[in-house]
Amino acid sequence: MSIVEKSNNKLALIAGNGKFPVIFAQSAKKSADIELIAIGIIDDTVRNLSKFVDRMYWIQAGQYNKLIEILHKEQVSRLAMVGQVNPRKLFDKRIVVDEELQELLESIRNKKADTIFGAFANKLEEQGIEIINSTTYMKEYLPREGVLTKRAPTQEEYEDIKFGRETAKAIANLDIGQTVAIKKKAVLAVEALEGTDFTIRRAGIIGRGNVVVVKVSKPKQDLRFDIPVIGPRTIKTMIKSQASCLAIEANKTLVIDREETVSLADKKGISIVAI
Repeated sequence: MSIVEKSNNKLALIAGNGKFPVIFAQSAKKSADIELIAIGIIDDTVRNLSKFVDRMYWIQAGQYNKLIEILHKEQVSRLAMVGQVNPRKLFDKRIVVDEELQELLESIRNKKADTIFGAFANKLEEQGIEIINSTTYMKEYLPREGVLTKRAPTQEEYEDIKFGRETAKAIANLDIGQTVAIKKKAVLAVEALEGTDFTIRRAGIIGRGNVVVVKVSKPKQDLRFDIPVIGPRTIKTMIKSQASCLAIEANKTLVIDREETVSLADKKGISIVAI
């Protein structure tokens, strides 16, 4: 039975970590006449998100039934899933998963991020909720093809980008990760559940300078809950790891705080290019 009795102008936002949910909320409120209801994950979602929405609720990562209660109370017809809810929480013994969510996790064929969040999104849609793409209201944050920074990649970096793109697309197709780190056509690190920043750090330990980072979208990217994201934190991690170049997929990668991101890269001579 659907939890939604009729359509309305409300939009629910399940907010993960990082700044993406805040920027989404700001853009959504600016772009549309909507009432925005945010549901934050305790110890994951940034607290100041409450300043940019009409109402804010908080749940633990494993509280599916409480989420449904909130959606039922608010009678929303549309929902956005924005920002990462770290899949590593599956292995955190402090997280108590309610029976409904536990049944869902036991029913899926594997514990890949796409499988988990895809099943979760499908279950919500069975409740009569339309899951909108996470890129809705966010087009201005998706760079077109070209160099974003003052410095363009060197010829050697471009060769690593080409090699890295093929490798990244291969692991993305398997839903292992979406980022690889390359140096002289050698794969230094491949992203898995740990995320982009940890991948860059591992590559920095091995590469010791001039590391090229390539981040791509998945061949079948489910935009209901997933889009590649970079921002100032990515560049700060690259600086600490002595990485020299970042390649992202044009029109399919969200750049948070673009001005700050590019400025940080320019100060350290890091090249960012959308391919």
